[in-house]
Amino acid sequence: MKKIKKILISQPEPQSKNNAYADLAHKHSIKIKFDHLIEIAGSKVRDIRLQKINVNNFSAIIFTSRIAIDHFFRICEEMRFTVPNTMKYFCVSEAVSFYLQKYTAYRKRKIYVGGKKIQDLQEVIEKHNTEKFLLPSAENTNIKTIEFLDSLEINYTRGVFFKTLPKKSAIKRFSYDMVVLFSPIDVDSVIQNFPELFTKDHEILIACFGKVTQKYAENKNLTVALKAPNEKNLSMLSCLDYFLSKK
Repeated sequence: MKKIKKILISQPEPQSKNNAYADLAHKHSIKIKFDHLIEIAGSKVRDIRLQKINVNNFSAIIFTSRIAIDHFFRICEEMRFTVPNTMKYFCVSEAVSFYLQKYTAYRKRKIYVGGKKIQDLQEVIEKHNTEKFLLPSAENTNIKTIEFLDSLEINYTRGVFFKTLPKKSAIKRFSYDMVVLFSPIDVDSVIQNFPELFTKDHEILIACFGKVTQKYAENKNLTVALKAPNEKNLSMLSCLDYFLSKK
């Protein structure tokens, strides 16, 4: 197996040049390129109505991402719906809850925050089990999120407020030894953008984060050389560091 010199990571480039991936590149004398292989397409108001969703019917919103916040409030604005002060917000993490400040007076709202996972909200959601919950989401929401909410005795509705789609890459000539993927959409995108890489004539290493992405890649007949997380390394960054140290 040839030495890894260049890695493509399917994530937005970090805003700061002094970041953990830059440290990794320096440590292993490699080059890292970021290319976000997906794009977000917001649902239209008519799409929401076709789902028979009337925002006015809900008293609580479950947010699992900042993207969901953006598209929920965008739809509300396009519908000319003023979100009432009594609306309750259940956010999967502090980062997501803080992002609400972009749209609403944070201190004046009823906001409940989990740790990092949707399951961390179970106790507080069950305390408010008389609310009517709305989950603004993408069309391919993590199945574990749906299974978790289905397991609770609550009145909730999932709405597709945005979609994630493969994006055309700006890379004209692929010259990377490894590509790092974080979602099934990433897998579809890299196959669509660089189909020639997945033939017998090319030796490209695939790294996947999460079991869903790993299984999806394997179902597409891709060989996953690096699976993250694992027992020793919980992040893709630490998995890459360990993997490169063994090369």
